[in-house]
Amino acid sequence: MENYAKLEKVGEGTYGVVYKARDINTGRIVALKKIRLEAEDEGVPSTAIREISLLKELKDDNVVALLDIVHADSKLYLVFEFLDMDLKRYMETVNSKNGNRGLDKQLIKKFTYQLLAGLRYCHGHRILHRDLKTDTDENLKLADFGLARAFGIPLRTYTHEVVTLWYRSPEVLLGSRHYSTAIDMWSVGCIVAEMVMHGQPLFPGDSEIDQIFKIFRLLGTPNEEIWPGVSQLPDYKETFPRWSAVELSQTVRGIDAQGLDLIAFDIRYCTPYFCQARSHPPILQRSRNLSSQSDGHMAALTVAPLFYHIRCFNRIILSNELSLNRLVASYCLLLFYWSANVYLYDAAFFYLIVLVMHQLYGNCVTKPE
Repeated sequence: MENYAKLEKVGEGTYGVVYKARDINTGRIVALKKIRLEAEDEGVPSTAIREISLLKELKDDNVVALLDIVHADSKLYLVFEFLDMDLKRYMETVNSKNGNRGLDKQLIKKFTYQLLAGLRYCHGHRILHRDLKTDTDENLKLADFGLARAFGIPLRTYTHEVVTLWYRSPEVLLGSRHYSTAIDMWSVGCIVAEMVMHGQPLFPGDSEIDQIFKIFRLLGTPNEEIWPGVSQLPDYKETFPRWSAVELSQTVRGIDAQGLDLIAFDIRYCTPYFCQARSHPPILQRSRNLSSQSDGHMAALTVAPLFYHIRCFNRIILSNELSLNRLVASYCLLLFYWSANVYLYDAAFFYLIVLVMHQLYGNCVTKPE
């Protein structure tokens, strides 16, 4: 650690302590994340190994940069670029200065764009973040990859004890171990709503059951009709209180219709893994800075429809539905050929492929609208 001088402690969590420090050689201010090793009988914690391996792969303007790894005195330090404050603290600072009026609307759009850009990059590298929250200046970066992990096709069984409680999706709260990138999108909806609500969390539960009940009170208690497969989740109870859904606009105020649509899209029970075509442009279609855009461009933030005429499987991937992943993989292969400008001119041949997959994997293809 002779190359770094600790300046002050800036945070502490389950997995370690974070210090503000200075690189003695360059003078650069960095963040040192000290990983606790004392209680580990088997060496470096798996969360640290996972964070290191993922961040060494991820190089993006909207993902925090891992600069160095130092092992000294039975301690492991991860050296990150230093971010002045997290989003939660930034919102609190702004509220204290402007009389609790919250973030500027254009700044909310900019942060939302940067959040989705970073998340798209992670998902494009087959990584679920699994711990999005408002703990991450006017350039927002994803951090805290200790709970992140790689995913593949087919999706594997994961632990359900992930994601900070207020931003945890209902399928995780109900014990699902077969989940997809949509759990991150649920967190995005919660974060955007919190920015709009002047820093007030959308679902501020104080326990898992309180958290799921707060979700039920807003979205309604789910059943098989509105959320197919919910009754098969380990922690779902038929005895749950029955609440009816209420309009999101009654809870999230001060946002235009398109922004409200973005939040509502992300926090639906049945958010698709691949969604059908919607009437607005796909996510990140425009790569310009949203802080200078008009309200109408909020639609550019909505989730991209990758396949327009495929009935997608829901955010929940039940064990008896994993074969659908092979179907999606087949479509991904076809999409790759198209993106590489290798066109399939014979439409009949493509239709034959669809029919074969339809017979192999069940009724998973809808008729074009």
